[in-house]
Amino acid sequence: MLLAAGCAVEAAEIGAFALVRPPGHHATPRRGMGFCLVNNVAVAARHMQAEHGVERVAIVDFDVHHGNGTQDAFAADESVLYASLHQIGIYPGTGARGEGDETTVNVPLPPGCGDGEWLQALERYVEPAVTRFEPELLLVSAGFDAHEDEDIYLVDMHVTEDGFRELARRCAALAPRVAAVLEGGYNVELLPSLVAAALDGFGG
Repeated sequence: MLLAAGCAVEAAEIGAFALVRPPGHHATPRRGMGFCLVNNVAVAARHMQAEHGVERVAIVDFDVHHGNGTQDAFAADESVLYASLHQIGIYPGTGARGEGDETTVNVPLPPGCGDGEWLQALERYVEPAVTRFEPELLLVSAGFDAHEDEDIYLVDMHVTEDGFRELARRCAALAPRVAAVLEGGYNVELLPSLVAAALDGFGG
């Protein structure tokens, strides 16, 4: 778990994609949960602020589950914007629309949504919030468990490989510096191609 956090830190420093396990976005500042022990993206954000003088960091999370730990880590912190696209009504039961503060943007989506709905939500809610925030660095919690062929309890989303490519492409356009950290995605036969599509969207 420490190697995963360290990899996320290095990815943030050089603008890369951290292919790590275990994932991290459910881990709160005080405890692990949801198979997450250390919140990798939160550690990377704090490292960039403390060691590299980055003042404003945005985190966009497109894992199918809400990143409650990341939200908790930066609650009431005006230097970090957290924006999450996720399926409503599944684990961990957080992330309702309107939950949070001025630097927390939750966009819960109903079951059955595909590329069009996810990209429309990104365009309507996430892109304007991040653009207004003017981050120096954007970190992406890149989860792939919203894919149409994932088989996770209660998850019912239909994002395709092309959808993840476009999500990544649009995220990459939101800040001068961008890095990503792997979150969910549990179909081991599909995951390599989905990560490759995201890398293509991020610009290689």
